[in-house]
Amino acid sequence: MFLYVSDMMRVLWYFALVITLSACIKNNPSPSWIQVNSVSLLSNPSLSGAEGQLTQDFRDVWLYIDDQLIGCFQTPFKIPILKEGAVNVKVYPAVRNNGIAGSKMIYPLVNYYEVNTQLTRNETTTINPVTSYVFNANFWIEDFEDASIKIQDDPNTSLASLFTTSENALPFNGFNYGKVLLNKTDSVWVANTTEQLFIAKNRPCFMEIDYYNTNSFVQGFLAVSPLGSVYQDNAGFNDQAPSNVKWKKMYIELTELIGNSTNGSNFVQAFKANLDSSQTSTFICIDNIKIIYK
Repeated sequence: MFLYVSDMMRVLWYFALVITLSACIKNNPSPSWIQVNSVSLLSNPSLSGAEGQLTQDFRDVWLYIDDQLIGCFQTPFKIPILKEGAVNVKVYPAVRNNGIAGSKMIYPLVNYYEVNTQLTRNETTTINPVTSYVFNANFWIEDFEDASIKIQDDPNTSLASLFTTSENALPFNGFNYGKVLLNKTDSVWVANTTEQLFIAKNRPCFMEIDYYNTNSFVQGFLAVSPLGSVYQDNAGFNDQAPSNVKWKKMYIELTELIGNSTNGSNFVQAFKANLDSSQTSTFICIDNIKIIYK
């Protein structure tokens, strides 16, 4: 189930919701309240650890009560509900597709959280949603913990090199992460995954990646078939100011790209970066790269 909301529609919907709720509360001064806290991502025992490090950025959720859509909200939040008594609550973790705030969508590769609870007028019911990857998810992971890296620099075009380091590693980095140093001499980085994955069409597929960067870079997508190879740039990562750079996470949908590819294609992920203009020395750090599909 995929849901997209444009910036304009999201703003219009928000104001319509506020006006509606305000009017309803005025006429019904004693609503029930529901508070939804941040989503926790837990391991799924049926996957036996195949999901790797459990980093996540589920800032937003879609909320349903008795299978009626209440809306999409950024956690944590507290809202009035014009119901009381026994209700069924479903919380669907959402992601910002390609890092775009206006492209919030239910993430189809994790489970929704469901609870039956009681709503009471003038009282707050608190929900602490938890989720896990779906039992039938498949994973390709590069977390830089093995001796060999499953991402290789292009020997023909790349001047900079990807290497592993443990410098200032955080708990979610495990022992290592990948790093690229860019400067006036090593000003270009081009790399791709070493494995070609076959992924069926019309099934959800995403890339997840943790990144920490002072130089912009691009994720690319290569479809390889007997008829040849087709490459296209896909998602961009903006540079961060050195003074406030931090680890971030991006979810990149690959479903449509796979669906538009030649039948029987295998898929390779690529990365490209040029030293940003006016810069002399920058870096790109990446970790917990996952291709997840059903």
